[in-house]
Amino acid sequence: MTNPFETLRKILQNEAARGYDNKGMVGGIDKFIPAFEQQARKTNVEEALIADVVGWMKQYSALSTEDRARAMSDLLARLPVALPSPQRPPASANVNATPASRPAVQPPPQPAPPRPPTQPGPVPQQRLPDTSEKRQEPTPPPRQTAVAPAPAIRPAEPSPRPRPSPPRRRPQGPGPRPPLSPEPDGVGLDAPFTVLRGVGPERAEKLQKLGLSVMGDALTFYPRRYVDYSQLKPINRLEYGEEVTIIATVWESYVKRTRGGQSQMVTAVLSDGTGAIELTWFNQPWLMDKLPQGKQVQVAGRVDQYMGRPTLRNPELEEVDSESLNSGRIVPIYNLTQDIKGPAMRRWMYEAVGYTAPRVVEPLPPSIRERAGLMNYSDALLQIHFPDNQELLAAARKRIAFDELLLLLLGIRRQRAEWQAATGQPLTAADEQLNSVIATLPYALTGAQTRALNDIRADMARTRPMNRLLQGDVGSGKTVVAALAMSVAVNSGAQAALMAPTAILAEQHYRNLQLQIPGTAREPLRDANLKSQIALLLGATPDSEKQAIYAGLRDGSIKIVIGTQALIQEKVEFANLGLVVVDEQHRFGVAQRAKLRGKGGNPHLLVMTATPIPRTLALTVYGDLDLSIIDEMPPGRLPIDTRVVYVNERERAYAFLRSQIQQGRQAFIICPLVEESDKIEAKAAVDEHARLQKQVFPDLRLGLLHGRMKPDEKDAVMAGFRDGETHILVSTSVVEVGVDVPNATVMLVEGANWFGLAQLHQFRGRVGRGEHQSYCLLASDLGPDGGAKDEGDARLKAMEQTQDGFVLAEKDLELRGPGEFLGTRQAGFGGLRLAKLTDLPLINLARREAETLYTADPNLEKPEHALLAEKLAAFWQGMEGAGDVS
Repeated sequence: MTNPFETLRKILQNEAARGYDNKGMVGGIDKFIPAFEQQARKTNVEEALIADVVGWMKQYSALSTEDRARAMSDLLARLPVALPSPQRPPASANVNATPASRPAVQPPPQPAPPRPPTQPGPVPQQRLPDTSEKRQEPTPPPRQTAVAPAPAIRPAEPSPRPRPSPPRRRPQGPGPRPPLSPEPDGVGLDAPFTVLRGVGPERAEKLQKLGLSVMGDALTFYPRRYVDYSQLKPINRLEYGEEVTIIATVWESYVKRTRGGQSQMVTAVLSDGTGAIELTWFNQPWLMDKLPQGKQVQVAGRVDQYMGRPTLRNPELEEVDSESLNSGRIVPIYNLTQDIKGPAMRRWMYEAVGYTAPRVVEPLPPSIRERAGLMNYSDALLQIHFPDNQELLAAARKRIAFDELLLLLLGIRRQRAEWQAATGQPLTAADEQLNSVIATLPYALTGAQTRALNDIRADMARTRPMNRLLQGDVGSGKTVVAALAMSVAVNSGAQAALMAPTAILAEQHYRNLQLQIPGTAREPLRDANLKSQIALLLGATPDSEKQAIYAGLRDGSIKIVIGTQALIQEKVEFANLGLVVVDEQHRFGVAQRAKLRGKGGNPHLLVMTATPIPRTLALTVYGDLDLSIIDEMPPGRLPIDTRVVYVNERERAYAFLRSQIQQGRQAFIICPLVEESDKIEAKAAVDEHARLQKQVFPDLRLGLLHGRMKPDEKDAVMAGFRDGETHILVSTSVVEVGVDVPNATVMLVEGANWFGLAQLHQFRGRVGRGEHQSYCLLASDLGPDGGAKDEGDARLKAMEQTQDGFVLAEKDLELRGPGEFLGTRQAGFGGLRLAKLTDLPLINLARREAETLYTADPNLEKPEHALLAEKLAAFWQGMEGAGDVS
């Protein structure tokens, strides 16, 4: 039986959280009187108590805020927790007698003079109108008048609401521990999920696919999002698009078959005295047992409309007096797998977290928690899964994100110290010698290039190995700076290696270095065969050539080697590896970089990226690296004209592309990579290539490039495009990095809204490398109006507005987070689950505490840091190439 006193308790608790504004039930507390009286008189509670509570609600609106708080505190203390079990007295009994066992609820004190109860004001236009007359009796109306037609719903404007009062006590988590099948005392963090009710071997196997094997796994299986159903609202105050919880009475319910009897539809009409609403559930006939006429229920969902009438989309139904996990609260939404439903997952997580979170030991010393203002760890775990309110959810996120950042920064700080403690060989070059090399270049270095080169030379001259990140925008000239650094290494008697992510890019570096380094080594390379001292090593290199390169690297006759991951094979050995250069470093896993660096005795390391990274972020994520930024472009480069092209403008884009080809230019057309699958990527490129060749450009020569092609096939296609044999190159994102075709002046990106800003900027950098004006056309799948608020459309607009890669990087960080352009999992940051690298205040807070900790106890050997040391080891243990972030 529904407990109306418990329902009232929830309404009053909501009212208290709102600051006693008489909107705990919108329209006023007195709006609950009809439903309360109807349900209360069906219980065994004495009539006098019911009358006292009704009188209290009638007078509540006339009280001041202070009087409301005192009166509510008194009422909550007197409300019965459970319904009495004895039968109600017979009609002849004195129903007005007050039970001796419980004091009567006194109505709140009346102010003088008393005001009449507050009436609900006019309904704003943007809200759903009242759909029925107020009813005092539960007699259901005729079917056709249960829900009155309502005009179309318009989105509601936000209305100011008082800030909820802060909680008066520490969060206690999701209530008492729920019962488990086995003996609760025997259940620990390592207990299997099968100890939970409803989780047998088959379901346990499915949960394992989500990473849930033992109870402790639930703690870090964080919700992917939340739906806030914590606000109770009457039906006549519903607003389109909001997520709400309604407490109402079932007027009628019925089930009918649809689609020729194959589907069943449960329909219920609910009323709360202010209006009525019709709800529908598909293929859930068992819900009829929970929807008997006259029963009070709790439903939650997003307000929508059907045929002009209000309804809830995908409504969640629960008993009013049940422990609500799906309505009436902030509801967590978890990742699911096959045959695992959301409500079941929430129930299991509720039980698992409720058992395990209180058993977790606090890893942070009290001093850190106090300085940083952090919630304790157990409470944070409880609140991140089942938050009591938005404030506690924010506090839980802050605590868990702080822990992640602290562990990340401690590990990076430790790695920096280890690197600085190592000993390497100093590599130097005289100014005159290097200046003579620079003089042979066909252009002068920019100021930013000169500054970066000076940083690198200073690092290489030390006995401590260089560990530097060279960051520069597309076309800013990073490669020539790296080439000059390699010339310094060679002139000092050492070898240099450059690793690129693709064979195309490696071959391009090889050609450029042959042009850039000839004057480099006027001493060791003078009169020597250049090709015998600069080698290209790819996976597709013939075995005979590989053996010769292996031998040349071992005996030192090969001074510089450029290659792909073929460089980190066991057969590759160096006589004296002094400098390692890693291009597009975010494309490599940290283990791959560590292997190449391990080929020499602590060689100097220079990592390069053409993806601009905000400086604050770079200092955090690459805190073990020194940073040089090339933020100037070579003089004379024309800005690339960038335009967004919508679906209704595609033919114009094709016509413009054709006009450029008629002027002797070439063009790229990029296909979107919707999923990270070579097969899908290849199919998209193949299909688009065939369509364009047959339907759009039948008279032109189109090339095709995608990730499923063999390296020699890719090289042949690129060579044909570079040499002008093909007019248009249809490609996937394989051309994102490093491809240099000066005659290409048009970059058309299909489905551009699928890509991040970093990728789009890289695509744009493939053109504009010659003397002619270049263009970047971003073809969006969105309409010019319908996608105005879409994140993808915002990215495309940003591309139109600026050519500055650093400005775009800040925007990309804001829109999509760091993973898009850092490759955070590859770079060793898969452990960041809740921490956002856009949260600079929290990053600075964690950095401060990491530095303080490292200064006081670098190895975390003090007793108060023992648990933190365990978490630090666990955090880094699972990362690829642990111990080498850069």
